[in-house]
Amino acid sequence: MSHEWQNPFPDGRFGVRDIVDTTTGNQIIRPDLAALDDFANPASIELTAARYGLAAEQVARLDANENPYGCSLRVQEALATFDGYHHQPDPLQRELRTLLERYCGYSRERILVGSGDELLGVLIRAVCAPGDALIVCPPGSEPAPDVTALAGVEVISVPRNERFALDADAVLAAISPRTRLLIVASPSDPGGTTLDPATAVRLLQSGVLLVVDETWFEFAAQSLAPLTAEFSNLVVLRSFGAWAGLSGLAVSYGIFPRELVRHLLKLRPGHNLSVAATLAVAATLDGLAEVMYSVKRLRLERGRLYRRLRKFNFLQPCLSQGPSLLCKVTRGDAYQLKVALEQRGVFVRYLPTLSDYLCISVGRAEDTDALLQALLAVVPAADLLES
Repeated sequence: MSHEWQNPFPDGRFGVRDIVDTTTGNQIIRPDLAALDDFANPASIELTAARYGLAAEQVARLDANENPYGCSLRVQEALATFDGYHHQPDPLQRELRTLLERYCGYSRERILVGSGDELLGVLIRAVCAPGDALIVCPPGSEPAPDVTALAGVEVISVPRNERFALDADAVLAAISPRTRLLIVASPSDPGGTTLDPATAVRLLQSGVLLVVDETWFEFAAQSLAPLTAEFSNLVVLRSFGAWAGLSGLAVSYGIFPRELVRHLLKLRPGHNLSVAATLAVAATLDGLAEVMYSVKRLRLERGRLYRRLRKFNFLQPCLSQGPSLLCKVTRGDAYQLKVALEQRGVFVRYLPTLSDYLCISVGRAEDTDALLQALLAVVPAADLLES
């Protein structure tokens, strides 16, 4: 579905393969980077909405796993009243790590803070040498291709089963002497399934460093972080995006084995987190009750959305512990259904690798209502509703 993306340089005039030293004729860009696919630039919601004659505020945004209630009011106040933006941030984020220690219950000496997926990239560079391998369990939590390709690391995929649960036997069978990392999301994206502690222990007993991506931890009923007290080969990564309403600031943090932290600091950029992002996280943790109330509302709405979608006999939603529902389109074409919903101002996510599915983020009650009304408008026949 190439029409789903916009190439920023469609005519190829700025293709990296064409950049050469005019004196020597040598290619400037390293060959392994030049061989990677060009950046796929998704169209913004504003551009897509305008295509259908809609304003962005008229759209139900159910395609990005964002908290529709936004960030805490304390965040807005902190950012508006702070007068120290002319100072550089603390490169070690000492105060912020102390706040995170209180929030998550683990020593700040084991916590690192990053921007977006930065910490996973740093970890791969620290642990994997060229020729090493890491294991991922798609769909969900695959590192960016440039991170692994430029590090010379082989990515071995062990797909999840038809219910999007981890196949532990297959993962263990895929481990070899070259395997340095095993990356698993819990809850998974987009399936929303969690990794149970017993299975996690089996994976940890292999001796391979297990990285559990708990980006959606606050939406789930469990965490694997307590196992860090027993196993020194467990890393837990989390984020302040989907639950705290800070997706625009892309703040993440990780709980690492203590002895690993000093080596990761050698690779992590010194000023990797802006003053504004640091203030926003601190204000979020200071007003935690307000944010967690919005998470509670989203968890309740997730249940309502699941129950309502089940009434459509051309849809088969999956139970989820994350901020979205993966929904199989059992009759008709999933991509065409996505487009039809877009035309009615409801944006959901289409996954080319799961071509029979749509991923629907949990929103406000009015967003769910807009989705249901759009579905009825797209497929109005009464026999498409279960009694």
